[in-house]
Amino acid sequence: MTWDDLMPPDYTLSYEDLYGSDVDINAIDDYEGEAQSMLDHMQQVLSSAPVVSELDGSMIRIPGFVVPLGGDDQRIDRFFLVPYFGACIHTPPPPSNQIIDTHFEPGTRLESLYDAVWITGRLTVERFTNELGTSGYRLEAYRIEPYEEDDSVPESTQ
Repeated sequence: MTWDDLMPPDYTLSYEDLYGSDVDINAIDDYEGEAQSMLDHMQQVLSSAPVVSELDGSMIRIPGFVVPLGGDDQRIDRFFLVPYFGACIHTPPPPSNQIIDTHFEPGTRLESLYDAVWITGRLTVERFTNELGTSGYRLEAYRIEPYEEDDSVPESTQ
């Protein structure tokens, strides 16, 4: 599965959707109320991105980067899976249809959070909000593997 598969075919996110049509973003002072209002609007638009309901219950394998949400010093058992490094660390986060709330019950030790991984598991359509972002999907993972560039992306199966 690819990250594009998580977006409805007719979904587009334009500059105007995020910022409005009459806004010169370069002219806004980051410390003024207008900037905060714009950021709030952006967060609302991104967190309400549509999902593909037909994917609910699908077994998938998808590559991505880990943003830890739960676990301890030794193991991570809950994390956001995101399509690119640095997502959810920098604001704004990706649209909610590009963030997967991932649960891996045994937990995993990630040697480096900078490295991409392959995650295999069952995908459900389920919204989750955290201070780092809002996900539109949940993945019950049963396998985490290091990303290898020559790996193929198999088709999802129901």
